[in-house]
Amino acid sequence: LKLRAISFSNNSSYLPPLRCPAVAQFEPRDGSPECYLIHGGRTPNNELSSSLYMLSVDSRGCNRKVTLQCQEKELVGDVPSARYGHTLSVIHSRGKTACVLFGGRSYMPSSERTTENWNSVVDCPPQVFLIDLEFGCSSAHTLPELTDGQSFHVALAREDCVYFLGGHILSSDCRPPRLIRLRVELLLGSPVITCTVLQEGLSITSAITSSVGYNEYIIFGGYQSETQKRMECTYIGLDDVGVHMEPREPPQWTSEISHSRTWFGGSLGKGSALFAVPSEGNPTPPDAYHFYQVNFQKEPDGEASTQGCSQESTDFEDSAPLEDSEELYFGREPHELEDSSDGEGATYNEEDEEDESQTGYWVKCCLSCQVDPNT
Repeated sequence: LKLRAISFSNNSSYLPPLRCPAVAQFEPRDGSPECYLIHGGRTPNNELSSSLYMLSVDSRGCNRKVTLQCQEKELVGDVPSARYGHTLSVIHSRGKTACVLFGGRSYMPSSERTTENWNSVVDCPPQVFLIDLEFGCSSAHTLPELTDGQSFHVALAREDCVYFLGGHILSSDCRPPRLIRLRVELLLGSPVITCTVLQEGLSITSAITSSVGYNEYIIFGGYQSETQKRMECTYIGLDDVGVHMEPREPPQWTSEISHSRTWFGGSLGKGSALFAVPSEGNPTPPDAYHFYQVNFQKEPDGEASTQGCSQESTDFEDSAPLEDSEELYFGREPHELEDSSDGEGATYNEEDEEDESQTGYWVKCCLSCQVDPNT
């Protein structure tokens, strides 16, 4: 795994480093390019963002150099307030596309804030926001089935339906094991939204979702209580009938993972995920983490299985720190080097590569890896 700083095009908006934003992948459809949608999140100044960004690949040069373009999308109408810990999903209905935003937390209203609770947060009202990406129109919808706000839940979308799984309700300090299905019909005029609350979900927050097939996912990680991590894995399949959940045998967690208090990460695509566990000790080493990659692969009979792949280096002395907005990496396949967009040819030139000893570091793929990192 290689971490590499990445550049933005000159016409890009500034993308601040954000914690707990809502992120959705907008897959190529009807000629539209692939992009990522990023909304909300906490800034380094502990402020909350209400901006919506569209992140896409601007150009691909030779030697795996990628330039990104980030554009801030202006919203009109019922604009969602600044928040974090919410979800953003892309749905398709009747030839139209929209985004569904739900949940999250925000600071108390200014009229209720005092010196003692100035930094206190509350769950956002249980409203559903529909966002038209083409025109930037946003509309808020209040549904009688949604009586409580929630945060840090999982959202899975299939065509015109979004499934909300798990989450934490701050007012009652609980993680109800419920499953919410939201169906959106984008009719001419006003959309029609129907909501069904099921009691067959998972009691989980801050989980990691990895896609293992078409509308098939593995959910792992997260927490089942304030002080207890959830160590199980769950397979989820979405089809015309509904949602199907089955337990899956988890990887063989290492002792660092089992005894850690926190863990976090995200999907790498194609049935793979990356997560990190803060190093613990006395004294606790600053900014030191164990990184792990876990692969969820399919057996020949179609059943999903899990394979653990362990960590290596936590030594960052030879690594240049990433600046703001440089924590992103778009991987490239070998055949993509054949199509260079900068006019310099498609031949890999080792002399054009940056000094690896100064700009990055290598991480072994597993504990038994025999690759010499100095070669």
